[in-house]
Amino acid sequence: MSNDSLLGSAVRLIPLSVEHAEALLPSASDPEVWQWMPRPRPESLTQIRAMLGQMLADRTRRCFAVQRLTDEAVIGSTSLYDLDLIQGRAEIGATWFDRSCWGGPYNAESKLLLFSHAFNDLGLARIALRTDNLNLRSQQALTRLGLVFEGTLRSHMVRQDGTRRDSLYYSVLADEWPSLREKLLTRVAAKTSV
Repeated sequence: MSNDSLLGSAVRLIPLSVEHAEALLPSASDPEVWQWMPRPRPESLTQIRAMLGQMLADRTRRCFAVQRLTDEAVIGSTSLYDLDLIQGRAEIGATWFDRSCWGGPYNAESKLLLFSHAFNDLGLARIALRTDNLNLRSQQALTRLGLVFEGTLRSHMVRQDGTRRDSLYYSVLADEWPSLREKLLTRVAAKTSV
């Protein structure tokens, strides 16, 4: 597996390392940013280093730090996980951004780069994303991009507050990728020109 960076017009996805812990701690420790994440919110450098180490140890995961091109600041993280090259599938997740970057081109372009990498470089047939049934913002974003809603896994996970979460699954297939690619390119261009 290649450890190359993925370059866009607003961001570069660079291979994640534990060395990114200090840059990622302010966003990861923000309760609003972390609200829908299924893993405990890191509150110290020790905790985020441990979390990143666990992510990096997972051989079915390809993790990236998101670097803004204008100032080279690390503004978030995203991953391909449950990567199965034999079956040609993966999920995108463990995605978060500094709140100051919400609404900009960064998330859309990160998705564009990950989908491009998955379909064009890795030859995958399917990419899935899942979200908490209460995370309306994420559901609207996935629908707006044109991902297909596949269904709900009921009582799928335990939230950090101890309640049970339903997970909503969305996907895109390789033959749907060209249409999604155009939507993402349009979205990135619109958000970059603002």
